[in-house]
Amino acid sequence: MDSQANKAHRPSQSGAKAEKKKASKGKGKEKQHGFNEKARQRDQTRLHVPLVDRTPDDQPPPVIIAVVGPPGVGKTTLMKSLIRRYTKQTLNHIQGPVTVVSGKKKRLTFIECNNDLNSMIDVGKIADLVLLMIDGSYGFEMETFEFLNILQSHGFPKVIGVLTHLDLIKKAATLKDTKKTLKKRFWTEIYQGAKLFYLSGVLNGRYPDAEILNLSRFISVMKFRPLVFRNTHPYMLADRFEDLTPREEVRQSGGKCDRTVTVYGYLRGTNYRQGTKVHVPGVGDLEVKSVQILGDPCPLPDAASEKRRKLSEKKKLLIHAPMSDVGGVIYDKDAVYINVPGNFTKGGMENPGEGEQMVLDLQGVNSTLDDQVAKSQIRLFGSSSQPLSVEAGPSRLPSDDDDEDGSDEEGSSEEDEGVLSDEEEDLGSEDGDEFSDDGFEDDDEAAAEDHGRAAPRNVRRAMQSLSSQNRKRGDVDYADSDSDLGGEDDEDDPGPSRRFVRFEGDEAVDVPSDDEDASEDEDVPRWKANLSEKARAAFEDSSRSRKRRDWVKLIYNSVVSPDEILGQMRASEPPSQGPSMDDDDFFTVASSAPAKTEEELDQTKEPVNLDDLKAWEDEELLDSIRSLFITGSSSQPAEGVDENGEPYEDEEGADGSQAGDEDDEGEDGKDAASLAAKKAELKRKFDEQYDEPDAAKTDFYTEIKDAMAQQQQLNRAEFEGVDPEARALIEGHRPGTYIRMELTDVPAEMVENFDPSYPLVVGGLLPAEERFGYVQVRIKRHRWFARTLKTNDPLILSLGWRRFQTVPIYSLDDHSIRMRMLKYTPEHMHCYATFYGPAALPNTGFCAFNALGREAPGFRVSATGVVLDIDRSTRIVKKLKLTGVPYKIFKNTAFIKDMFSSALEVAKFEGANIRTVSGIRGQIKKAQPKPDGAFRAAFEDKILMSDIVFLRAWYSIQPRKFYNPVTSLLLSDKEHWQGMRLTGQVRREQGLSAPTDVNSIYKPVERPARRFNPLRVPKKLQAALPYASKPKVMKAAHRPTYLQKRAVVLEPEEKKAMALLQQVRALRKDQVARRREKQEERRSVHRKKVATEEAKKSEKDKEKRKEYMRAAGKKTKREADALEGGRGNKRRKT
Repeated sequence: MDSQANKAHRPSQSGAKAEKKKASKGKGKEKQHGFNEKARQRDQTRLHVPLVDRTPDDQPPPVIIAVVGPPGVGKTTLMKSLIRRYTKQTLNHIQGPVTVVSGKKKRLTFIECNNDLNSMIDVGKIADLVLLMIDGSYGFEMETFEFLNILQSHGFPKVIGVLTHLDLIKKAATLKDTKKTLKKRFWTEIYQGAKLFYLSGVLNGRYPDAEILNLSRFISVMKFRPLVFRNTHPYMLADRFEDLTPREEVRQSGGKCDRTVTVYGYLRGTNYRQGTKVHVPGVGDLEVKSVQILGDPCPLPDAASEKRRKLSEKKKLLIHAPMSDVGGVIYDKDAVYINVPGNFTKGGMENPGEGEQMVLDLQGVNSTLDDQVAKSQIRLFGSSSQPLSVEAGPSRLPSDDDDEDGSDEEGSSEEDEGVLSDEEEDLGSEDGDEFSDDGFEDDDEAAAEDHGRAAPRNVRRAMQSLSSQNRKRGDVDYADSDSDLGGEDDEDDPGPSRRFVRFEGDEAVDVPSDDEDASEDEDVPRWKANLSEKARAAFEDSSRSRKRRDWVKLIYNSVVSPDEILGQMRASEPPSQGPSMDDDDFFTVASSAPAKTEEELDQTKEPVNLDDLKAWEDEELLDSIRSLFITGSSSQPAEGVDENGEPYEDEEGADGSQAGDEDDEGEDGKDAASLAAKKAELKRKFDEQYDEPDAAKTDFYTEIKDAMAQQQQLNRAEFEGVDPEARALIEGHRPGTYIRMELTDVPAEMVENFDPSYPLVVGGLLPAEERFGYVQVRIKRHRWFARTLKTNDPLILSLGWRRFQTVPIYSLDDHSIRMRMLKYTPEHMHCYATFYGPAALPNTGFCAFNALGREAPGFRVSATGVVLDIDRSTRIVKKLKLTGVPYKIFKNTAFIKDMFSSALEVAKFEGANIRTVSGIRGQIKKAQPKPDGAFRAAFEDKILMSDIVFLRAWYSIQPRKFYNPVTSLLLSDKEHWQGMRLTGQVRREQGLSAPTDVNSIYKPVERPARRFNPLRVPKKLQAALPYASKPKVMKAAHRPTYLQKRAVVLEPEEKKAMALLQQVRALRKDQVARRREKQEERRSVHRKKVATEEAKKSEKDKEKRKEYMRAAGKKTKREADALEGGRGNKRRKT
């Protein structure tokens, strides 16, 4: 048997089995080549509605990565590890955002979220990626689920889970089960397949480098989809905060005046336009005074910086964290603190380094840099005994600001008269080529009073045209003739090129120039005088005429009025030279046309000359162009084009024998070429559509993506050559720029209680979001919130950028007829809510809370929903039942009282439907004079005096105008913000009892038994009724009837049968009794046995329990000894 060779299997070549194999083989090929229908459907489900990403590709803003988790889970340790991974630096004290460069085109901003509900809400609105940290030894906590629900309401960014404290679980099996359980629960909350990282333990104050490297690699390859709300709103996460309020105002007001602050940060979202109001969550709506673009403090690496970094490996990577201790420098709200480790005393260090020596020198400084510069002196030679001081001469520019600069000393105002102000110095440094050295005033008194300065200074060169002390800066006058300039007629004028040099303690010495003697002896013609002045004026005129005006900046400039712009344009025109010039002077051409003094009207259409329109009355001209229009005749083709629209060439013209006008032929050729190109393009599209329909077919998603890319390319090309300032005026500041935003009227409490550990978000408001009104939302109570929400109870909403408290009214759509008010929110279903608050765009998500503090028990997210409409006209009504009783009845008419209080109320409800409790319907007719409020009503049947009549009506209600913003950043204790409280909370805190109403007290209800009269049918009616409907009235019988008094006598057979049945019943009864006795005996024996076994089992359980408790006590003691000072309040899984 073992040596027998089995017959080889021969697969069937035909039949059902072979066909089935062929079909399955074909399916496999389709799967290999991508023809699987399920895979295609799965790919389609991954596609989202394409959104325009408004983030620029060249300079994107840093990605905000929020580290969120309960306290003690290791958030700060993770931030330190990630920052060290990217920058090779260790931050000891992390506060506020930390921006690092992670790649060639990517930067990351890390921010730690406090265990505060307000911080969670703000971080959830701006975070691009959330590192959700979970204590593996404890499990999920309530704050984690609250934060995930906040994210669901505000867009849900990317989330990565991080499990920590896994080193506290010693058993491998327990660790494996814990990971599996937490991963399954995490996938339930996020999505199936969400990434979850495991951090084993802490080494040297950081997590292991390999695990941090894996996490950083996963972060670097993540792609972020733009969220709808952030894609339509500009916002900024402030990383710097400064108070610019003058100290004197703060001192005079005792620190209670409104402040002017500046916040710095990267602009995100969409473009920020000038004049847009902003909202700072926790503070309120603020006005923006100015926005300035600053240099990027953490720029992306370019070719030059990369080359420099490769040459110098010691250069650390860039990190921007103004609120943290980067490099030993901490930015505070009042000052900048430098943390220098070690002992830096003057005598306590030998051979200090360069940095240590700098700190030691700073400790020994007794005067400021300005004082040292003022005391410095310049000597001409090394052997000179007196220092030099240079004077600017009598033509120095007097300035109004100099008196303020030198108000400390009496003589300083005189010394500072010839000094340019800061703005004028900037003007001189920028336009210094326009000023010459030859201009001096002819004021002798000014020269006599000038004594110069004791300290050397940079004296700017001035021109004589700025002669008036009260003249504005930048206004330059031009003279019409030489006599206006002063010229050479003034003998006291020191001359155009003179300088004064004085030694300390001596009189000023006049130093003449080299060409002064020659100019005094020669008789110079008048046209040669002041050639430099004329050349300078001509150069300035030509430079102004050549200067290109930025029309976009002039149009969008909201600071300067149109009259001022026109005035600047007229002032920039070169002045015409006067006619009073001699024969020797230069010839100038006067303007032939007089200058227009009146402003021309602004019009979009150019004026039309009627004489030019007469040329179009010629019929031949109209016929020549008629074929170029759609309505023209198609029988005459255009020149150069045949009947099919194809261009052709005349054979004679091609040979050159009959050449016409060259210009006309050139124009006709251009038209023919353009028409031929259009026809070729149309033919190509036709061929693509009909010859190859599959090639031209693209899905909807690809078409939308291509259209978006094309539109972005057009926008980029449109603004490619525009000045950045002009572009900011047109489209606003672009995302990714580092800006400085100045905010006005900021509450003083924000500055005094500023804490960098809480995020400072500046969110831009759309124009529609600045107004307030009634907002209608769709809301649903959260399934984990224990209490039912009640109408007119205060609720804290997080809607848009704002957090505020309001009083909503819940309602339900009653068959599309009315909005019926609900007293409580329904269970497990949505309802409508209407409240007064800031307007928000439809489909904006929100979440609601009853309280924000930690002392609130249980789950704090009470409801979630979405905005439906703003200022909707639908009224909310509630049911109103008015009851009354009849006081007089006439057949179908009755008089009702106690329903209304006056005849006027009855008149409003005339014709209304009423109803009795028994179901008889009626209608209100007319009011009665007495008693007040009584009316006559008609019913469909006669009612009784005991009937209660009620009227069903609907009463319109309006939500209360209550809006209370959550100003948590203005408090010193930012977690205990107190809003409007319920009446029951106030009574409970003050120890008051609820007032009792006598009418509301429950009393025993005594209802007397009602006695109804018997039904009496008249005899005439009884006679007319048929027999079946006639009442069968019988008199009561006083004697027993025959059936009652007759006797029953049994037959002999019946007696025997009855006796037999009685005997059988007796035997059966005795048998059942004996069986019950036997069962009771067996049960008693079984009960004794079970009782004995239970006693033995209880003894064993007691011994096991003692042993277990003894082991548990020893283990608890060991853990307490090992983890003393650690997280003792947490429950550990082992």
